[in-house]
Amino acid sequence: MRFQRLFRLTSIPAVLFSLMVQMASAQGLLRDADIEHGLEQLASPVLTAAGLSPSRVKVLVVNDSSMNAFVVSNDAIFLNYGLINRMETAAMLQGVIAHEAAHIANGHITRRMTNLASARTAAGFGIALAAVAAAAGGGGEAASGILLGTQGSALNRFFKHTRAEEASADQSAVRFMKSAGVDPQGMSDVLELFRGQELLAETRQDPYTRTHPLSRDRVRALDGFVAAYGGGSTADPTAAYWFERVKGKLSAYTRAPKWTLQRLDESPYQDVRLLREAVAEHRQSRTDEAMRAIDTAIALRPNDPFLHDQRGQILLETRNFAAAVSAYARAVQLAPNDPLVLSGYGRALLVTDDIKNALQVLEKARIIDFRDGTMLRDLSVAYAKLGQNGMASVVTAERYALSGRMEDAGIHAKRAVDLLPEGSGSWQRAQDVLIASERAAKRR
Repeated sequence: MRFQRLFRLTSIPAVLFSLMVQMASAQGLLRDADIEHGLEQLASPVLTAAGLSPSRVKVLVVNDSSMNAFVVSNDAIFLNYGLINRMETAAMLQGVIAHEAAHIANGHITRRMTNLASARTAAGFGIALAAVAAAAGGGGEAASGILLGTQGSALNRFFKHTRAEEASADQSAVRFMKSAGVDPQGMSDVLELFRGQELLAETRQDPYTRTHPLSRDRVRALDGFVAAYGGGSTADPTAAYWFERVKGKLSAYTRAPKWTLQRLDESPYQDVRLLREAVAEHRQSRTDEAMRAIDTAIALRPNDPFLHDQRGQILLETRNFAAAVSAYARAVQLAPNDPLVLSGYGRALLVTDDIKNALQVLEKARIIDFRDGTMLRDLSVAYAKLGQNGMASVVTAERYALSGRMEDAGIHAKRAVDLLPEGSGSWQRAQDVLIASERAAKRR
């Protein structure tokens, strides 16, 4: 699992831009191929029912322990890891995803984004990852101070859904769940977690209830929707498995290893128990125990690419580089188009000085998903080692742009523009970052 402190930049209103930049330092994403695949399995039937493309709308995990979920663009749903850890069933988590998908499908995000750019480049990745910090609600004194201050009210209004939008999203979400064969009772169960929140002072409320107004009337209305649409849905064993795996692995990384090891028996799936054990033991630097657990899990599911990916991560982080290359190679063989798996493989090749193959693998990962800062860092190193300094500079510029360091991004973009053939695709990428950095400088 990787922590990435990222946010993106576009031509957004100045007050929102300045607030987001200040807040973004407090938040980031947790990137993991296994967890994101599991979330995709849970989200796909709901997104399809909503008329959205599961390949386009990605579900990403925010590094925040508070309970919140939100959308700030039409191509991503953000879930705080604290919310995932509090969900008790797959239907509950799918209910949250369905509700956020409804905000996209019903046009709530499009309407508030009319003044925002939607460029899908590294420099113009949009406001989503900057807005993560603003909407997540749980990170850092600076973020909390801004949210509670006078200026923060503008940002709160930007993210806070109206009661009408919430009612619309609730009703749509129940329909999506019913169409997808998911029990809509999961939606009601989620709101039960937030009962009484409206009676608390705003500073004590979970962020979810601040961005999604909750009231007794809304709960009653949702119960009515569930009564009308509910019934007849049986638990999907595939969804139940991936829910346990996502929550199990995520909690193993975000809770103390001792806590995890004391609760291994809570999962009904042996491979999930072993995966959690491997993560907990690895976090305690008990490599032999970690390898024993992950190898036993692989024996149960030999064709699971994400178990091989986890094995590769353990080996790489314990400096068993040659073995890590073999583990990642097997993961890539089983999941050749997963960008995070490719990124891990590329890094392993890089540290063993197989630079040309590392470059090829990392470029494939970048084409599939350029939003991985770790991959971009490794890719720039590979280009530099091969003497392709122009390409190293443009990739470095994109990485700095993703992390919000626009002044540094501009420096490297200018260097890339000077080194790359004018008019080439890589030259144009550098130009995009350079223009974005110049606009950011004017706002300061």
